[in-house]
Amino acid sequence: MSEKKLRPSGPGRPKDPAKRQAILHAAQALFLRNGYEGTSMEAIAGEAEVSKLTVYSHFTDKDTLYAAAIRNVCESQMPQLFFEHPAETDIRILLQRIGDAFCLLINGPESLALHRLLVRMAGQDAKLAQLFYEAGPQRVCEGMVQVLQRAVGRGELEIETPINAARHFFCLLKGDHNFRLLIGHEQSMNAVDRQQHVAEVVEIFLRIYGTHSR
Repeated sequence: MSEKKLRPSGPGRPKDPAKRQAILHAAQALFLRNGYEGTSMEAIAGEAEVSKLTVYSHFTDKDTLYAAAIRNVCESQMPQLFFEHPAETDIRILLQRIGDAFCLLINGPESLALHRLLVRMAGQDAKLAQLFYEAGPQRVCEGMVQVLQRAVGRGELEIETPINAARHFFCLLKGDHNFRLLIGHEQSMNAVDRQQHVAEVVEIFLRIYGTHSR
């Protein structure tokens, strides 16, 4: 029987949150290291030090566990401090903080490994690709839209389509450097170079979307 379809019988005992978290951590480590096809539910159970039945009691099949693991990776990498800032924060400072955090996020080893995994799986499962996009890039853009709308309301920015402006901002931050990292052609920027890159992007963004008084 396929491991994707095996299901435990009966409701069983209440599920242990600690075991669920251990399974998620094991799954994300193995999926990122070995890819989707190279990772079995049995291997995840061994890594999490639980039984295979325990894995299935928390996650009904491999697709469900993969989806949960990807969501867990995305959520752990996108702390709310990205978008939770005092309302009075100057927009330039706010954009620099978000930009710096975003660069640290996308250029980190776990994020790069996740992107490489998704590229390897491209075209194999549109549902899982959609899940990653919704849990990661879409949530980041939606959070940024809220930031930009508040800045527009305060008269700091002039933006007709906030979602497009958010995408422009993040694409500028990714730049060519992120692609070179993905293909293993370059090392991550040091803090000084990263902050200079972010400052340049913020300046470009404000020239396009800043009010005339700025």
